[in-house]
Amino acid sequence: MGSRFDELRIFSGNGNPALTQAICDRIGVRPGDATVTQFVNENIFVRLNETVREKDVFVVQSLSSPLNDRIMELLIMLDACKRASAGRITAVIPYYAYGRTDKRDQPRVPITARLFADMIEIAGANQVITMDLHAGQIQGFFNIPVDELSGLSLLSRYYAEKNLDEMIVVSPDMGFAKRARNLAERLGVPLVIAEKRRIQQFPPAANGSSKTTTTSEVLNLIGDVAGKRCILVDDEIATGGSIVQVAHLLMEQGAREVYAGCVHPVLVGPAVERLAASPIVELVVTDSLPVPPEKQFDRLKVLSVSTMLAEVIQRIHSGISVDTMFQHRDHPALL
Repeated sequence: MGSRFDELRIFSGNGNPALTQAICDRIGVRPGDATVTQFVNENIFVRLNETVREKDVFVVQSLSSPLNDRIMELLIMLDACKRASAGRITAVIPYYAYGRTDKRDQPRVPITARLFADMIEIAGANQVITMDLHAGQIQGFFNIPVDELSGLSLLSRYYAEKNLDEMIVVSPDMGFAKRARNLAERLGVPLVIAEKRRIQQFPPAANGSSKTTTTSEVLNLIGDVAGKRCILVDDEIATGGSIVQVAHLLMEQGAREVYAGCVHPVLVGPAVERLAASPIVELVVTDSLPVPPEKQFDRLKVLSVSTMLAEVIQRIHSGISVDTMFQHRDHPALL
């Protein structure tokens, strides 16, 4: 089936240009020519150096650090494409920031995930491709089509090929239990759930700090891990505090080994030091966010989502169903 738009164009922000290049290499096209830079006053400047009139444009932007710069780059690039008369504009956002602020869980707070969705639409996106939203209901914050992909299929394939004996999957909290159960079913192994409580700490206004910190306390394990090889999975790892706590608890409860995996390696603050010093045998992540050298250590394994994203972009451009791709576990894009 052919596209109703002219040629495909894939542009990259500064969030993860290596991923964009890998996607383009898979498809067999060159990245679009664009200038995305910053003036000395920190204003972001974008210029498309080629025509996009009536083209099928995909803007790939990983929302990595510095986060707010990456968000503004994305919004300004979408606006530039809209004002240059692009035929269709798709925002490819492998990691959707502010995903944890999906509801009002305390008085007088915003729903920033919804605000961000509105900003993406107003900037000019006609549809969105993303991966492993922290809360699935974020899809409903958009009034445009959203294709949410899952990097857990890559983790599933990776661990299936390792063929570990006495393997079980562990969810680090109740919120991730459903997706962890899906992974366990794909691997044909049992599921264990860690029960924990998150505590937000707000600094006193007088101390001049604007940083809000979140700590977690692991309370219990639901299931038996004695003698098992535990696969501890989550959608993202930020400071590493929660996942390292659960890893220690698993070892205390008699686990044989602890492996860990996540889709989004945010890895901020003391995360790398915590993970490197933890009992985790291997941490498997994807390149939905860049993993620079200073965040790498000898037990870290990075899987690429470029093949999956390239396949989805080609399907959308050609008007072919995306869902059918995930109905076949052995689809080449999932390997």
